[in-house]
Amino acid sequence: METNLLFDTDSYKTSHWLQYPPDLTAMGAYLESRGGENPATLFFGLQMLLLQSFTTPITQADVEEAEEFWQSHGLPFNRPGWERVVQVHGGRLPLLIRAVPDGSRVPTGQVLMTVESTDPQLAWLVTWVETQLLRIWYPTTVATRSWQLRTVLAAALERSADDPAVELAFRLHDFGSRGVSSLQSAAIGGLAHLIAFRGSDTGAALVAGRRHYDCPMAGFSIPAAEHSTVLAWGQKHEAQAYRNMLDHFARPGAVLAVVSDSYDLWNAVDHLWGEQLRPQVIEAGATVVIRPDSGDPVRIVPELLRRLEARFGSRMNGKGYRVLQHVRVIQGDGITAQTLPLVLEAVLAAGFSAENVAYGMGGGLLQQLNRDTQRFVYKASWVERSGQILPVHKRPITDPAKTSKAGVLDLIHTGGTYRTIVRPLPGIHPDSCLQTVYENGELLNRCSLDQVRERAVLG
Repeated sequence: METNLLFDTDSYKTSHWLQYPPDLTAMGAYLESRGGENPATLFFGLQMLLLQSFTTPITQADVEEAEEFWQSHGLPFNRPGWERVVQVHGGRLPLLIRAVPDGSRVPTGQVLMTVESTDPQLAWLVTWVETQLLRIWYPTTVATRSWQLRTVLAAALERSADDPAVELAFRLHDFGSRGVSSLQSAAIGGLAHLIAFRGSDTGAALVAGRRHYDCPMAGFSIPAAEHSTVLAWGQKHEAQAYRNMLDHFARPGAVLAVVSDSYDLWNAVDHLWGEQLRPQVIEAGATVVIRPDSGDPVRIVPELLRRLEARFGSRMNGKGYRVLQHVRVIQGDGITAQTLPLVLEAVLAAGFSAENVAYGMGGGLLQQLNRDTQRFVYKASWVERSGQILPVHKRPITDPAKTSKAGVLDLIHTGGTYRTIVRPLPGIHPDSCLQTVYENGELLNRCSLDQVRERAVLG
């Protein structure tokens, strides 16, 4: 299915070409986030989506395969229309897609992307591709959530760390690869997270960064233990499991993480790490990151910091908060957009700098969200009939919140804010924030992940 674009739409759309007025010669649609969890979205992933789905030409074999498929499904299929795509346009979609650049942070309720037809006989393509293009909700929502958590962490670091900018990049680590619905989701969502941060254990995201955003290595990780590597030694030899980690990975300047609650976290901290292994930890010159993986993080993390401080010591930084010596903590269990601020506040209330603790998120980062998290929609806003541009929009009396926008739309930045406008024809508004990213099969204005990151920082 991934090789034939004509399978990738909602079934009912295959009959829509027969439902539009016969004098329809052009159409335009737009994408927006109507609101939701965050008041602004970090737009991301369109370049990746277009490269994956919209740059491979459709072939006559695709058309023939799709005709049999949809007719067997009980639906009509526009064979003449798709053959026109193949024969007249070389298999390329005659569409014009304009969008805010990947990495743009735009308030909700504003146009993020517009789509127009460019062939008078194929105006229906604008809504056929809705199914594919609306999937931009996923990387944008992940990027938005990740950026919001970056903001929370940045505030805590600004308050309690001497060099918050240096600390920020690795405060939130992506643990989500195993918790998503597919490899593709891991790649798309994992790369979206790496706009705001640099820590990830999702290898598919790093591959996506190479292939779609010209980034040789988008994120980084460290050697880390899991429960199986500790349990394999047996409880009587738990200390040997930890010592083995030190023997293999503890070098001056290195960082390694060791899950330490396979049995008794407090015994591991107080006696194994804090007594038996303490000399080796200190002499190695590495930073050993202790990972609890159970319990209430709001209670567990401050207590863990206190016990580690009692064994390894701390120093007072320039902002009056304590920083552990030789060791750190990573909390990867139970971290969500709701619990992270509570854990941070508990850490600060205990007198410790936020730089002592990193966090990992899995399902809460990449999976526990949907299109309604930011209320994404893709709607037609104008049609051309018999040479006349006509604005169209829905306005259901049963739910005024679903009223859509009408007209040929554009986005401008004026007075320090974004504003959606109805664009007069012909021509594009001179202050438009929308770039042409796809025109008749050609990908335009391609950007790198570094550029996306820079754009996100600038806002």
